[in-house]
Amino acid sequence: MIDLHIHTTASDGQYTPAQIVRMASDAGLSLIAITDHDTVSGIAEGLGAAQKAGLGFIPGIEISVSGDNEIHILGYNIDIGNARLAAMCDGFAENRRQRGTRIIEYLQTYGVDIRLEQAQEHAGTGNIGRPHFARAMVDAGYVKTVREAFDKYLGIPEFKKIERPKPTPQEGIETIIAAGGVAVLAHPVQLKMDDAALEKLLAELTGYGLGGLECWYSTHTPQQTKLYLALAKKHKLAVTGGSDFHGEAVKPGISLGSGIERSLCIERSDLTESFLR
Repeated sequence: MIDLHIHTTASDGQYTPAQIVRMASDAGLSLIAITDHDTVSGIAEGLGAAQKAGLGFIPGIEISVSGDNEIHILGYNIDIGNARLAAMCDGFAENRRQRGTRIIEYLQTYGVDIRLEQAQEHAGTGNIGRPHFARAMVDAGYVKTVREAFDKYLGIPEFKKIERPKPTPQEGIETIIAAGGVAVLAHPVQLKMDDAALEKLLAELTGYGLGGLECWYSTHTPQQTKLYLALAKKHKLAVTGGSDFHGEAVKPGISLGSGIERSLCIERSDLTESFLR
């Protein structure tokens, strides 16, 4: 079994890259990809641990790009030392630092009095993001769960006013390609598009060099998976899949390799072999 969509403490995950490798090995996975949000800072640790464990490992990233609904582009088999990719990641990190202060000010208008340092404790040395603020709000007793923090404060339309700047889809895809990687559209279900709109978006993104579509995903229904597989075939895109595992404290109910209630169990043979080489 494989899992090509995993987050660590380098972005908004609960576990370190080395811990992820141990957990994946214990779960019987043979191949994983660490795809932290807008950073590759966890790849070296993950790769080293995977080599020691004899676990297949693909260096990856998940880049947030602009769109009516935020679009996430996964990048696989990337050169983490590529200068263009490094510059983009540095820009992401600076934007997240600046946004952190604005998030604190925003929460204060809702009567939520937490400090930036409380959220940073959860981020550790990784990029600070919304889940870290959510976990700080849980600690402080303002909400009971991370999901509640998003539903009440961090995922509502008002929050979008303080969103950080993002590259265009073309910039994100071309940066992944420049780093020697394959660009893949992540979790299409989250775009909340009808079939025609999604197909139009895919046509646009393939024009920029998109190479794959994440057809298997924790919250995709069998019908949605069937649709995405058909779209991937039509647009000649590689097929990928992953759980989007962050850890039970961040995204409860999602397990490495098996998604929600074992809804996601992907065998290596199910994926485009040319993508894995």
